Amino acid sequence: MKRIVVLVSGRGSNMQAIVQRCADDGWPAAVVAVLANRPDAQGLEFARQRGIATAVVDHKLFAAREEFDAALARAIDGFSPDLVVLAGFMRILGAAFVRHYEGRLLNIHPSLLPAFAGLHTHRRALAAGCKAVGASVHFVTPELDHGPIVIQSVVPVRPGDDEERLAARVLATEHIIYPLAVRWFVEDKLELAGDLVRQRDGASQVLM
Repeated sequence: MKRIVVLVSGRGSNMQAIVQRCADDGWPAAVVAVLANRPDAQGLEFARQRGIATAVVDHKLFAAREEFDAALARAIDGFSPDLVVLAGFMRILGAAFVRHYEGRLLNIHPSLLPAFAGLHTHRRALAAGCKAVGASVHFVTPELDHGPIVIQSVVPVRPGDDEERLAARVLATEHIIYPLAVRWFVEDKLELAGDLVRQRDGASQVLM
């Protein structure tokens, strides 16, 4: 049984989708803890209501990012995770932290990486005249919003789209591809070779 720890900063809608799919589909895994860097993160209450352990490592209590990263790693390791999932975790994690969880740290970004890494992805995509956008689940590396891609969703840009409408449609696909990527990991269906990820069963790694 694989042990999953999820990190959130807000409501954690992707965390909720992962918890729900794990329970409904009977994965050989369990979300054993939800951690946040903010005491008021709404996702903590969702986890508590479902009997999932929670913890807060408040980044404001640390003078340096390295100190926060070290404290966060200690809290995570207390739950002995096989996989750590970033689900709307709004802190940049240092290289030492990322290396500590190399090959077992996943993130999702609301763009078709490597395009539009960083913030304001939908605004930038609309300004660039993109005809399609999407989301990418990837293994985390020290370079921000890069790393081997596990699965992507593709969402067409419609006439009259603004940031809010586009973000909502992309988020709906995130709730599909992120649980799927996590399930593939816990079922040992991902093969990571350098910068490439292969799904061992040959399942499509693109949601259209």
